[in-house]
Amino acid sequence: MNERTFRQISTRRNFFRDAAGGIGTIALAQLLQKELRAETTNPLAPRKPHFPGKAKNIIFLFQEGGPSQLDLFDPKPELAKWDGKPLPDSLTKNLQLAFIKPTAAVLASRRQFRKYGQSGIEISDYLPHLGTVADDITVVRSMHTEAFNHHPGQLMLFAGTLQVGRPSLGSWVVYGLGSESQNLPGFVVLSSGAGTSGGESNFSSGFLPSTYSGTMFRGSGDPILYLSNPPGVTQDVQRASLDALRDLNQEHLEKTGDREIASRINSYELAFRMQMSAPELLDFSKESPATLEMYGVDKEPTKPYATNCLLARRLVERGVRCVMLMHASWDDHTQIDKKLKKNCDITDQPVAALIKDLKQRGMLEDTLVVWGGEFGRTPMCEIRNPSEADNAGRDHHPVAFSMFMAGGGIKPGQTVGKTDDLCFHIEEDPIHIHDLQATLLNCLGLEHTRLTYNYMGRDFRLTDVEGKVVNKLLA
Repeated sequence: MNERTFRQISTRRNFFRDAAGGIGTIALAQLLQKELRAETTNPLAPRKPHFPGKAKNIIFLFQEGGPSQLDLFDPKPELAKWDGKPLPDSLTKNLQLAFIKPTAAVLASRRQFRKYGQSGIEISDYLPHLGTVADDITVVRSMHTEAFNHHPGQLMLFAGTLQVGRPSLGSWVVYGLGSESQNLPGFVVLSSGAGTSGGESNFSSGFLPSTYSGTMFRGSGDPILYLSNPPGVTQDVQRASLDALRDLNQEHLEKTGDREIASRINSYELAFRMQMSAPELLDFSKESPATLEMYGVDKEPTKPYATNCLLARRLVERGVRCVMLMHASWDDHTQIDKKLKKNCDITDQPVAALIKDLKQRGMLEDTLVVWGGEFGRTPMCEIRNPSEADNAGRDHHPVAFSMFMAGGGIKPGQTVGKTDDLCFHIEEDPIHIHDLQATLLNCLGLEHTRLTYNYMGRDFRLTDVEGKVVNKLLA
């Protein structure tokens, strides 16, 4: 067909009318390519939730090791009748314990409990500061999990599975929502006390792109090791080097589409911006003396944990999506009264101050605060060194334990769930770890069954194939 014949059978207008579908498809493809490029070069860009959530940020106060629920949040006076005696076989049948036998003698709690606030939440004498914010928190007494050892328990709590290699809660949140901070990571981890047994698996991105991993900060000096330039390397020299690396990585990204390359580009650029913003983050000079005193930043034993709690507030204030505070260890197999008091003395005042501070700044309503460990402790006694005085401790107890939450869509001033008179089994409102995860995601506007990532041919999610939102917890 020659041009003359073509003009005879088709006008220019008809050509564009008939070809509109193809041209539109080409235009759409170009727009999507630009959008994908923007997403891959800035994987932490804020994203819309599945639905409007009450919370924008989450602070998880992880008390590694398993705090004793029956010495802190779940008083059991009936245990005094069993003190020093074994529990009946009907209660301990098929019980899996880490170290003691089901026939171990009961250890009644020595703690005194008091009802606080208008809500009347019962809290131990080891947590008097927490009692001052009782009406702002919700205590859950009916948590349960399958894991009865630390690392599996921590994997279950944060990755929703007993298997290593899955993304953590914080990684899922940042993957789903991005971050509102341009100069700090979307997911920051702060640590105090001994190291956690779960280590980096508690904040790993697993098979998600590495940009969603938690970034460990330090409480003094450079927030991150090697953040400062080496001697002799100026900011201009570093900028020129990063520009060259970015160009090379961008070229490789366009050829392969590998998201890890996008994560690498983003990490380099974020580190450069952090060199300016991170030192200001750690500068508490603009905080009022009253604020520093409220947290306990300038005294022992609260200083390390208080510093992290204040940093957590400053991080979410600057748009960081998820902050995780790890304090270890609450693994009190021996000297339960002495060791439990030590950790409570360290953390009680800073935690209460964090909740008060968020509230007075109008931030608590959209900041979700979670406190808890991977499991609880048994009502039975563990004796490791019989020759030592007051050596009694408690073994791991995944069947029934306590946590508490505040802010960010959680209904305050209530106690949810009930255990039996011996704090052994759950009697009302059992809440599995997957239910907790589904509820936390719901507060953030994320539907847990829709927050998925395709890996090795399967759509994975934090709650695996289980989990339901606990509406009783929601405001």
